[in-house]
Amino acid sequence: MTSEYRPRALLYKVSRLCYHAFPRECNVKLFLSVCLLSIVIQYSSPVHADELDVAAIRHDIESVLDEDYPQLEKLYEDIHAHPEVGFQETRTAALLAAQMRKLGFAVTEKVGGTGIVAIFHNGPGPTILVRTELDGLPMEEKTGLPYASKYKQIVDGKSSYIAHSCGHDVHMAWWVGTAKALLAMKNRWSGTLMFIGQPAEETVSGAKAMIADGLFTRFPKPDYGFAAHVGPGPVGTVVIKDGIVSSASDALEITFKGRGGHGSMPSATIDPITIAAHFVSDVQTIISREKDANAFGVITVGSFHAGSAGNIIPDEADLKLSLRSFTPEVRELLLKGVERTANASASMAGAPPPEIHHLSGTSAVRNDSALAARANLLLKQALGNGVTFVPSSAPGGAPSEDFSQFIDAGVPSVFFAIGGYDAKTIADYKARGVPLPVNHSPYFAPAPKPAIETGVKVLTMAVLMVTAKNAAANSHR
Repeated sequence: MTSEYRPRALLYKVSRLCYHAFPRECNVKLFLSVCLLSIVIQYSSPVHADELDVAAIRHDIESVLDEDYPQLEKLYEDIHAHPEVGFQETRTAALLAAQMRKLGFAVTEKVGGTGIVAIFHNGPGPTILVRTELDGLPMEEKTGLPYASKYKQIVDGKSSYIAHSCGHDVHMAWWVGTAKALLAMKNRWSGTLMFIGQPAEETVSGAKAMIADGLFTRFPKPDYGFAAHVGPGPVGTVVIKDGIVSSASDALEITFKGRGGHGSMPSATIDPITIAAHFVSDVQTIISREKDANAFGVITVGSFHAGSAGNIIPDEADLKLSLRSFTPEVRELLLKGVERTANASASMAGAPPPEIHHLSGTSAVRNDSALAARANLLLKQALGNGVTFVPSSAPGGAPSEDFSQFIDAGVPSVFFAIGGYDAKTIADYKARGVPLPVNHSPYFAPAPKPAIETGVKVLTMAVLMVTAKNAAANSHR
């Protein structure tokens, strides 16, 4: 089988076949359908892993990294020291846009707010989406790195430290590195690269904003999509999960209404704090009594604000919640259960109905099974025992990711997990009896070089898996 794309030659061959196979009175629609079907089959038949010269490809990628890594590290340290929160990533987006233009991509900025879309055409073939996130977190970094962030932005009306404590700085570096590697290997593949810099992943709202801004109408609709996330595993390790990778996420804000008054005269008031307190306790019965015990689901009340003084009963109590689930059925159960419990808590106290706002939400990331299996085969050949394949029967991860928005829009995808800690760091934490800092910890500090280089290898090979020319063509470099 070959994955070279020769639509004109194929169309000619099919046309000749149809001419001899069908009588003149044959319906023209049938003739055209056969032609188009053949082309579709040709386009949708990417090369198998065993048809790639994996050793040669790995050598080529490593050669590019040997030359380009100092620039990638400089980029990484710059981004790390200047993080920006969702929909405020103006400096970050401009920096990446300049990098991609320098490589020869056609770049469109301000897609979905601060998002960027970089397109590179390299002959006929599939369109491949490769995504990175742009945003950091509103928190203070405590890593002590020489390039640690001291950056501040206004978040919710207040000045806040910002940090890349989730690892998106690493992602942006390997995203640029992957683009460089693929352009250095243009003779090996054919198709269109669609590199996306997505804003506001941390609030799971950036992907939705880009799609609403015409991501898949103003630009080509991708045939495949790839993304990866660094985590606290050992460097050189790659996890490929079949099926559900991460949980669905829903952020809610609930304002319980009361009637304020003097703390010495509660009978003259309706106390929203006691109403909200009942809700915080009662809402967990959705998890313990309504949800199937074998199904994953979490309701967390992470913020509870009310009142200004100990002797004043306030008018309102404001709560913020995070809901997590794997399946649409459990997600609906949690959302409806929270709303029902909030209304019941208010009604029990004779209070007005609460205000309930669904701030944001995204479904679970689900890897395409066939694509994940092929990526596993290829990457195990290239990277060895560091690659782990997790079957669909195993549970996904509890954190959430709005990469799911691209998948839900009809883009078969694989989302990889890549280890970020070197052996020395792991041994040091173990010797001190201290758990390794995970993503979102102020101490989270992956080892840049091995993490970035692994990310470049994984994403470059994933793109080649679905765009590579045949093995014979690859041998003539």
